[in-house]
Amino acid sequence: MFNALEVVTTVIVGVMVGVEFSVAFVINPILNALPEDSGQLGHAHGGRMLGAVMPVWYIGSLVLVAIWAIAGWHHGTGLVVTAGALLALTVVMSLLLLVPINNRNKTWTPDNRPADWKEQMTRWDRFHYVRVAALIAAFTLLVAALT
Repeated sequence: MFNALEVVTTVIVGVMVGVEFSVAFVINPILNALPEDSGQLGHAHGGRMLGAVMPVWYIGSLVLVAIWAIAGWHHGTGLVVTAGALLALTVVMSLLLLVPINNRNKTWTPDNRPADWKEQMTRWDRFHYVRVAALIAAFTLLVAALT
């Protein structure tokens, strides 16, 4: 049963990493290359879609990692605890840095967006790159903990 917990947790975190990586390096560059207002509208729609799913995914992943760390405490869980700390950091980063920008962005239209909307989206991208790096590190630690 413990092995199943390890594998399920690693897969769930890994898929989340893949989604966030694709947002940073595939979806956003595509949206940014679209003509006129299409990209901004796409960012707003993506913010609404992913904004509904990602909080559950992040918290669920953190809970699974915490259960893994507690259940495997007698095996030595330094890698898992460190991965959990990185996931907790990504949750805090999201709440303090990314979600406020995303909450504004998902309401924007070409008629009501602020003059600095591109700067705000660039700031979101920079924070997101840091978050993706932390997620990749957490996932790598979980994979290493499987061995």
